[in-house]
Amino acid sequence: MAQTQTIRQKLLHYAASFSGMAVGAFFAALALRIFFIPNELIDGGVLGISMILARLSHHSYLSLYLLMLNIPFVYLAYRYIRRSFVIHMLVAILLFAFFLSVLESLPSFGADPLEAIVIGGAMLGAGAGLIIRYGGCTDGTEILAILINRKKGFTVGQVILFINIFIFAAYGWIFDNWHTALRSLMTYIVAFKMMDIVIAGLEELKSVLIMCAKPDKLSKIITHELGLGLTFIKGKGGYSGEDRDILFIIVERLDLAELKEIVLREDPTAFIAIENLHEVAYGRTAKIALKRKSRKGFVKGWL
Repeated sequence: MAQTQTIRQKLLHYAASFSGMAVGAFFAALALRIFFIPNELIDGGVLGISMILARLSHHSYLSLYLLMLNIPFVYLAYRYIRRSFVIHMLVAILLFAFFLSVLESLPSFGADPLEAIVIGGAMLGAGAGLIIRYGGCTDGTEILAILINRKKGFTVGQVILFINIFIFAAYGWIFDNWHTALRSLMTYIVAFKMMDIVIAGLEELKSVLIMCAKPDKLSKIITHELGLGLTFIKGKGGYSGEDRDILFIIVERLDLAELKEIVLREDPTAFIAIENLHEVAYGRTAKIALKRKSRKGFVKGWL
């Protein structure tokens, strides 16, 4: 029975992942067909190279170029990353290529350059973000960037930036139109930002570590006044060697200023470390207070 339940959960997981990737692939392909191609814009990475080749030959070959150019990177992912990722990557690439072919005859939106940059870039970024959020990938240059990062130490962002600058520069040189190349770069920036929003979400969450003289008293004040849950972490002073409790809190950006005010009011010598959080994941039974109910009736925190 347990094995049947596990298989069912895996099938549901794959169904949800592939459905999410299908929606993302549709929006990305739609953006290319009605905004990018009519305005001669390109994206970065493998897709950008495919679009250059398609413009040199014929736009109907775009999906074919996308599939062919991604084959080496699928092999690299299979060899050096993990095999489970390869399945999601293959499905994402096939879905993207499928929708590019299906939407080939779709008429242009008739947008001016600014609309194409903003709306087209946002649609492409949202679609690519959904694909990545559900475990897929349609750009093999990210695989290459990960491998270079492991071998040479360059960050993934640095490698991708270098590759894309080369692609946009080549596009301007091949077609002798640097204005279109610059517009493509601006569209890529919009798409990248939208992709980041879709992947990370709009919630501005912060993780806060607080080291103070009276953690017990401070924890009661924080939960009473802000309705925030918190966790005690056992620590030891590196200089004094004394054992002490460290408070760990996940807080929304709007509550951060008030939290700092309370901590420094109660203990002016307290040390506060604040970091950005892109996402918080937890099980159904976990109790984490990300949003307070009220000043008096606070929700229980992460215990």
